[in-house]
Amino acid sequence: MSSNSSLSKVLPVLFGFFVMGFVDVVGISTSYVQKDFNLSDSVANLLPMMVFLWFFVFSVPTGLLMNKLGRKNTVLLSMVITVIAMLVPWIAYSYGMALLAFALLGIGNTILQVSLNPLVSNVVSQEQLTSRLTLGQFMKAIASFLGPIIAGFAAASLGNWKMLFPLFAVVTLLSGLWLWLVPIPREESVEQTTSFGEAFGLLKDKTILLLFMGILFVVGVDVGMNTATPKFLMERTGLPLEQAGLGTSLYFAARTFGALTGAILLAKLSAMRFFRISMISAVAAMILMLFSNGTVPILILVAVIGFAIANIFSIIFSMALQKRPERGNEISGLMIMGVSGGAVLPPLMGLASDAIGQTGSMLVILAGMLYLLLAAYVVKVKTQD
Repeated sequence: MSSNSSLSKVLPVLFGFFVMGFVDVVGISTSYVQKDFNLSDSVANLLPMMVFLWFFVFSVPTGLLMNKLGRKNTVLLSMVITVIAMLVPWIAYSYGMALLAFALLGIGNTILQVSLNPLVSNVVSQEQLTSRLTLGQFMKAIASFLGPIIAGFAAASLGNWKMLFPLFAVVTLLSGLWLWLVPIPREESVEQTTSFGEAFGLLKDKTILLLFMGILFVVGVDVGMNTATPKFLMERTGLPLEQAGLGTSLYFAARTFGALTGAILLAKLSAMRFFRISMISAVAAMILMLFSNGTVPILILVAVIGFAIANIFSIIFSMALQKRPERGNEISGLMIMGVSGGAVLPPLMGLASDAIGQTGSMLVILAGMLYLLLAAYVVKVKTQD
């Protein structure tokens, strides 16, 4: 296979990660919907919950569905659902329709994440897998970053923030058509049928269980940093919320840059070595942050943590696929189910912060980081990088 031919197959798959990032528009959309319908915080927060819920519900069933449809067809199914989700609030706008739209978006994104990650292994070599998954996360981060900007532009210049939905629908449709037109090599037509019990039985493998817990904790750390950073800055430095919120923006920016850097470095470095160095850096930065009081030092350490954490999800995911490549569909479903781990650390952080302040929140995040550091030394996977 020539490099040009290989690239023509890799690009439409990687562009799917850009569509994957559209799910993060629920953040800014929640604010607009709450304002439009004068909703309370508790009612408005049902919108992101409608997205988050489906990662737990549909991840493993999607892994089993891929055994029948194949990876490419499952990705295309997710694109269709995503297009429908994007059109719902544009056609009929109410709070109920917004809930329906984001439920569909959550279902589509769950199916996309479960099927797109293993599809990458169909178009790249094992040596390139970790690097390409990281590049995909970089493209996803770009879409996540652009969502609020597009919504603000649509509201200010086009008079309607909902203009972002038909735009995203068109991009998703074009992405699906691009992938549909490109033949994917090594695409398995039908694999052996697997039951739910057999899929969850993979967790009996110690390594798979450790990696599943790793996904759970890395997502928890990520969500925790997003929510706790402004509060920590306010408590330690006295900044108002408007300025402290920039800490979250800095974290996102550092993660985006970290993903791009990782995509380059992981093409040459051992994934396990990169995993260890990243987690040592993240843990050290968090410990230093616990003893910091100045705005600049804290922001620098937040950026270091965002940069270090950026590639851990992709590394863990690729390790799981390489551990049991013959069960890639089921493994993918289990790993994406771990994304629901974003609901695990925040409640614990809330209890800890009520007890001892925002330092307690950061200690909970540190505990999650320490697990990841331990996993970096305990997990044994024969990677091909």
